[in-house]
Amino acid sequence: MKIRVVSSKEEIFTLNPNERVVHLAFRPSNIDIFALVEACPKIEVIQLPNSYRRTVSRSIEMFLEMLRIQLMEGDVWGHRKDIHEYYEIPSSVIEEIRRLKLEGAPAEKIEKVVKQNKLTPEMVLYIFSKDA
Repeated sequence: MKIRVVSSKEEIFTLNPNERVVHLAFRPSNIDIFALVEACPKIEVIQLPNSYRRTVSRSIEMFLEMLRIQLMEGDVWGHRKDIHEYYEIPSSVIEEIRRLKLEGAPAEKIEKVVKQNKLTPEMVLYIFSKDA
């Protein structure tokens, strides 16, 4: 699964309109969120670092809720934007989590894999909802 990393406000206007999952690596204003939704009409998830997520206004949360766009916390640790504009969650990680879940592995074991790969529970739920 690919997550498009956006590191500046100016970059919003250069995005592919088909982007579905976007990580904003800057603190967005309400106008930035509106511009992102307008630039990417098929967007499903906007991911923000924890500290930025807490500063998003309630009105933007409600706006995104109405459009059925998920606003979630998360990070793209170690990603080098200058090398590649997408952060990729390897399919092997997704398959491993799915396998553990099907085998009935204890939640602690699944959580360990999720944490090792720096995923949030929200992102895991989103990935599984898209695969279903």
